[in-house]
Amino acid sequence: MPPEPAGPRVSGLDVAMNASNCDRRLALGCAVAREAGTLALAAFRDRSQLPPHTFKGHQDYLTATDAEVERLVRNRIAAAFPADSVFGEEAGGSFGSDTWVVDPIDGTANFARGIPHFCISIAFVQNGRTELGVIYQPVTDELYTARRGGGAVLNGRTISVSGMVSVSHAIVEAGWSTRRPLGAYIALVERLFAAGAQVQRAGSGALGLAYVADGRLDAYCELHTNAWDALAGLLLVEEAGGTINDFLANDGLRRGNPVLACTPALKDILSEAMSQSASR
Repeated sequence: MPPEPAGPRVSGLDVAMNASNCDRRLALGCAVAREAGTLALAAFRDRSQLPPHTFKGHQDYLTATDAEVERLVRNRIAAAFPADSVFGEEAGGSFGSDTWVVDPIDGTANFARGIPHFCISIAFVQNGRTELGVIYQPVTDELYTARRGGGAVLNGRTISVSGMVSVSHAIVEAGWSTRRPLGAYIALVERLFAAGAQVQRAGSGALGLAYVADGRLDAYCELHTNAWDALAGLLLVEEAGGTINDFLANDGLRRGNPVLACTPALKDILSEAMSQSASR
C-alpha cells in the first residue's frame, strides 16, 4: 500500500528542507512504520511466541520485539539516508543536523500484557526543528502523518483538534513518569479533576498526542517525557491546529521535557495546572 500524503505542499517549505528530500523522507517514514507495525502486530497476536518481558526500571517494560522493531527501522533509514543520524529508545544513537527519533513500540506495557493500545512513533528533526512525524497503530491500521506546513492526516483524511472551549467538558490524558515525584503527578490529576476535566491514562503518550490531533482527546499533558515519545505527536497536534509547548527548548531532544498539547482554548488553564504541580 503506498504511503498517504500528509497534506498539500506549502510554498516555501523547502527553505527549511529540500522539498524532494522531504517527500522521500515522509514516504520512507510511512513505509517503515507500516513494516514495523506488521512485525509488532504479528508478535502481539501470537502470544505463545512472545518472549517474556523484562524491565529496564520501575514499571518500564522491555520486550524482544522492541529491539527487533528498532533494528528494522534503523536498517531502513540507513539504507535510504546513510548520512542521517538515528536515535532510538532502545539502542540510543547520535544526533546530527538531520536526525530520526524512533520509539519502536510506545506503550510496551500494554503490548506485553495483551492490551491493543500501542504504536510505532517516528519523527524527523532537522536543525533543531521537527519537520516530519509518523505514528502507526497496527491493531487498528491507523497511520497518522504530519509534515511541517502541510497539515495532519489520518489514513488520507485531514484531521484537526476538537476545538473544545470548556475544561469542564474536556477529556484530558495525563501521562505518568517515574522521572518526576509521584506527588507531582497526583497533584496534577487533582487539579485537572478540580477544574472539571475528565482525566485518563491509557499508557501510550504518542497515541495520546495523536488522539488530541484527531479530536478524540482534548489535551495530553505529562510532567516529563522523552523525545521519542513526544516529537511525532506534537507535530501532529501543531499541524492539526492545536497548541503545544516548546518541547525542544533546553535540550529537550536529549534530556526530555514536560509536554502539553491541547485544543487552543485550554492552554492557559492546563499550563497553570502543570506549573503548580511541577513544584511538588
